[in-house]
Amino acid sequence: MARAGLYSEVVLTPVHLVSLGCARNEVDSEELAARLEDGGFTLVDDPAQASAVMVNTCGFVEAAKKDSVDTLLAAADLKSDEPGSAGVQAVVAVGCLAERYGQELAEALPEADAVLGFDSYPDIAHRLQAILAGDRPTSHVPRDRRKLLPVTPIARQAASAHVAIPGHRTPSSRPTEELPAGVAPASGPRTHRRRFAGGPTAPLKIASGCDRRCTFCAIPAFRGSYISRPPVEVVAEAHWLAEQGVRDLFLVSENTSSYGKDLADLKALEKLLLELNRVDGIDWVRVSYLQPAEMRPSLITAMAGGEKVVPYFDLSFQHASGSVLRRMRRFGDADSFLTLIESIRAQAPTAGIRSNVICGFPGETTDDVEVLRQFLEAARLDAVGVFGYSDEDGTEAARLGNQISHDEIEARRSAVADLAEELMSQRAEDRIGERVRVLVEQHGSDQTVGIGRSAHQGPEVDGSTELLGAAHPIGELVDAVVVGAVGADLLADPIRDGVS
Repeated sequence: MARAGLYSEVVLTPVHLVSLGCARNEVDSEELAARLEDGGFTLVDDPAQASAVMVNTCGFVEAAKKDSVDTLLAAADLKSDEPGSAGVQAVVAVGCLAERYGQELAEALPEADAVLGFDSYPDIAHRLQAILAGDRPTSHVPRDRRKLLPVTPIARQAASAHVAIPGHRTPSSRPTEELPAGVAPASGPRTHRRRFAGGPTAPLKIASGCDRRCTFCAIPAFRGSYISRPPVEVVAEAHWLAEQGVRDLFLVSENTSSYGKDLADLKALEKLLLELNRVDGIDWVRVSYLQPAEMRPSLITAMAGGEKVVPYFDLSFQHASGSVLRRMRRFGDADSFLTLIESIRAQAPTAGIRSNVICGFPGETTDDVEVLRQFLEAARLDAVGVFGYSDEDGTEAARLGNQISHDEIEARRSAVADLAEELMSQRAEDRIGERVRVLVEQHGSDQTVGIGRSAHQGPEVDGSTELLGAAHPIGELVDAVVVGAVGADLLADPIRDGVS
């Protein structure tokens, strides 16, 4: 098979692309998919049918690193022993693990034919074609990507034109009329992107990087300094996603509440939400990855009462003990967090609020754990992710004293997780009798029920809502009344002609 016109001599090469990790990585994978398709490849679902397997790795925590390595090894097992024969000829690692470790990963994993960093993304198709032709490129050399952009945020936009930042200002080099169907941009400044699958929900990246210096986190070093995507790019991509059938936009970044700090507009996020509210075809806009210390009153108001902006608050608390948070180099304590939650619920009583917490941070005492437990009991969060602390290479926390044993960390994590599960179940039960709107995302195994999410439930990380009765079309918004709860999941009865 060959492309028509200018690219009629290019034979499409099958490639299988695996996306691991967070929603931000999913957006990066869709950019890679579009660039590969634009450059002579065709995406295939079965890795055994591919000439190359590319794994967009995650490098955040130890479990994610292991998953990435295992996926690369599984792909390598599919490789053909003879060059030129059918089957997988090349396995390539990209993404956060590749960017973070580069040569070290390549040496530890000779089964991979290449380890490529973010700088390779703009010409990824050319690089993969060369690898399939026998080239073995020099493995990526990691560097502190914070140093690629100016220290002063306001100077970063101009400088970013010369830095490869996944998901930013990377339009296709081909004429619009010659792009494959479904590949952005159809017009305008959208990021080059190919959706992996349909469905009514999609992440939309509004920024990359992070300027915070949390002692436990290595992300800023390999993702770089914070930089916002210009509003015109974000809104244009939102229009394109709406054309692809998306109804629920999930705004993602490493730190979404910092949006606009490099655009000389501290209320840029509020203004962006107003613009997204006007995008035809989009029904819901939700914001993720919010820093509690950055939750100004105007932002709470913008998120609590917009026509399409759903009252969903993904707040990065990490702990509730002030002393632990200071060692994490973060702000706040249990009282300030509870005050924030109260201010949100004063404007949006049924708002969804979720967070993640870390147990076993160096120096954490049993009193600190009790503060965290009491905070969770008072906060009544809809969803809580509970993680045990683990050292991350190159972080300040790994060098702190008063380290806690792995067994004790796991004991604390398990106890807090059990409490969180109980509290989330209670919070779900509190919603019985509440009227909700449900976005149908799939059908049950017997095709008789619709399963989706209410406005307070984020994609994948939170609970779901099952609609009782006849199945509704995927992508439909259904008004319903909550009649039951199973753990964090809800059961709801659709409202028919004004009667449930």
